[in-house]
Amino acid sequence: MHRPDTRRLTELSLLCAVSLIMFIIEMQLPPVVPVPGVKLGLANIITVYAVYAYNARDAVMIFFVRIIIGSLFSGNVIALIFSICGGLLCLFGMILIRRFTEINMIVFASVAGAVLHNIGQTAAAVFVMKTTAVIVYLPYLMLSGCIAGGFTGLCAWLIIKRIKKKQP
Repeated sequence: MHRPDTRRLTELSLLCAVSLIMFIIEMQLPPVVPVPGVKLGLANIITVYAVYAYNARDAVMIFFVRIIIGSLFSGNVIALIFSICGGLLCLFGMILIRRFTEINMIVFASVAGAVLHNIGQTAAAVFVMKTTAVIVYLPYLMLSGCIAGGFTGLCAWLIIKRIKKKQP
């Protein structure tokens, strides 16, 4: 889908802002379960949406802006490492799935991306902490990732469906 540059940049900027707002709101919520690393990932709704509504370069740009500015907001540099490792694996997995599927597979792509995100974060934790003991959390992270990925994929699908309905 081709958009004039000014309109495209405005849309991408708004998507970055919305994802950062969602990230900040989620930071304020108490943990849902007592397993480290488990969260809903509300800002990922925008990433999943971007993978299916924009080109891969734009989706990667939105991802990096959110991760870098979000880590500045949270003040947690270690989280930046985990977010980049998990997020890149997730993002590239979803972009690859997107290449071979249509919009009706967005929930599957989101779930697969969430699982890849958890694998990437766990690998980063093993590397940073220099221990494989953190792998014990991986099954819990993957289960919660499937649930959260399903939710974020469904939300992204509903946004795309709603926007298509509004366009002339």
